[in-house]
Amino acid sequence: MLEKILQYDTELFLFLNNLGTETWDGLWLLITDKLTFIPLYALLLFLLYKKYGWKALLVFVVVVALMITFTDQITNVFKRGFERPRPCRETDLIDQMRFIAVRCGKYGFFSGHSSNSMAAAVFAGLLLRPFYKNAIFILLFWSAVVAYSRIYVGVHYPTDIVCGLTFGAISGFIFYKLSKFLLKKFAIT
Repeated sequence: MLEKILQYDTELFLFLNNLGTETWDGLWLLITDKLTFIPLYALLLFLLYKKYGWKALLVFVVVVALMITFTDQITNVFKRGFERPRPCRETDLIDQMRFIAVRCGKYGFFSGHSSNSMAAAVFAGLLLRPFYKNAIFILLFWSAVVAYSRIYVGVHYPTDIVCGLTFGAISGFIFYKLSKFLLKKFAIT
């Protein structure tokens, strides 16, 4: 059963990865770069400040730092625990795929980019939902695009992405609840 799932995962990876063209490679490399979305994060922090004030913003910054550290470290625990090689490490796949990433890490299950971007999207989207109803949908779409970029550049299988997105959504929700608890406990809002 697991072998069949992994086979389908590989086939879906090859299909999605080979949809890419040199024309779009630069865009997807930009999307997959961790530093590209610093302006988005700054905008989200500004909107949180504008709607909740500077004391709440300090709580959000601490909670976000904890959330990203948590998702990143748990991702690493899973990668080391499962030791599933990334597609770009599979010698029998390298001739069938497009590998355009800057580097190829050792293990890929599950995707840190996917979990971190989804955690940030759910966290900020839920906090901003009372003020900007569609923000969460825009942020979820952004997270999905970031996640897909990892398949496009050749460093993650679809199951790596789906599991990363799922873990990120759960983490984002938990840390959203934590921030709401802290705001209420310290009477910040």
